Amino acid sequence: MRGMQLKFDEFYGEKIIPENDSVRMVERIVKEMDLSSLYATYSNMGRPPATSADTLLMVMLYACMEGKYSSREIESACNRDINYIWLLNGEEAPNYHEICRFRSERLPLCAEELFYQLVKKLRAIDEIKYEHLFVDGTKIEANANKYSFVWAKAVMKYMSRLCNKLEKRCAELCNAYGIMPCEAEKLLEALEERIKTPFVHGRGKRKTQLQRDIEELREMLSRKAKYEDYQKKFDGRNSFSKTDPDATFMHMKEDHMRNAQLKPGYNVQFAVEGEYITGVTVSSERSDQLTLIPTLERMYEHIGEYYADVTADAGYESEENYTYFEDKPTECYIKPQNYERSKTKKFKNNMALRENM
Repeated sequence: MRGMQLKFDEFYGEKIIPENDSVRMVERIVKEMDLSSLYATYSNMGRPPATSADTLLMVMLYACMEGKYSSREIESACNRDINYIWLLNGEEAPNYHEICRFRSERLPLCAEELFYQLVKKLRAIDEIKYEHLFVDGTKIEANANKYSFVWAKAVMKYMSRLCNKLEKRCAELCNAYGIMPCEAEKLLEALEERIKTPFVHGRGKRKTQLQRDIEELREMLSRKAKYEDYQKKFDGRNSFSKTDPDATFMHMKEDHMRNAQLKPGYNVQFAVEGEYITGVTVSSERSDQLTLIPTLERMYEHIGEYYADVTADAGYESEENYTYFEDKPTECYIKPQNYERSKTKKFKNNMALRENM
């Protein structure tokens, strides 16, 4: 009975779905792609999945085209919508758990490679020609606590104070216990070797001077290790979020309170040609100036060609970006930051400016 129903659904779908429908285009393009990177995300151990990887990819792509992003909504469509049933082609409809795993565990490992396969496909069918590229970005708020910020200047200040205090305290302890001057870590080891009775804790317990000194040294070294870890996470940035270390605190374009509040977010860059997105990068940089070169280099790494020209707004103007294009076969069109001001009469008549000399 199940087989008869599947044959009926397949027959009905073939008859009712037009030949030029978008669902057929998704199925045709995915079948032509090299999905070895997607298959590599699955383990060879255990039983095979109920829904194959290429079918799940087709379902996810078509769902995004239709504006469906909820895993439960996609699950419902796979059981009710004739277009999704046609894509499944007799395979078992995935549940929302499987859809979530596929989206959060499988796709992130191969999404970029599959994306640039589509870009190359667009080039092969002459939809794009690698000629005119337009780059722009937007800032997206991260899913992180906006009060979990860590600032580089504050960490450097606290780190400097702690190092001075630690150096002074180590000299005092070495003098008190008759130990040769050494680093804090070696001093702690030397003090721990002198422990003869177990440490006490809690109310009504009296700690020895040795225990208090060791605990103080451990606490200071723990704080020093925490600050060193913070400095590694900064990686040239001025801030990061404790709940999402990759996110940087920056001004968002949607500032409803108009108080210039900094929020954890990412700077997402899009490169567009012929209304097609041909390049995407996610950066932790607050300014667009430092994102242009990584975006173009990332695109060249995947497609193997440079564009004929690149156009960007005034937010990308910098000497580094101008210098980058000097030895590249790409023409650079970046609007100067003072372009609008330079057209005013006041600017033109100001002989104190070097542009007018």
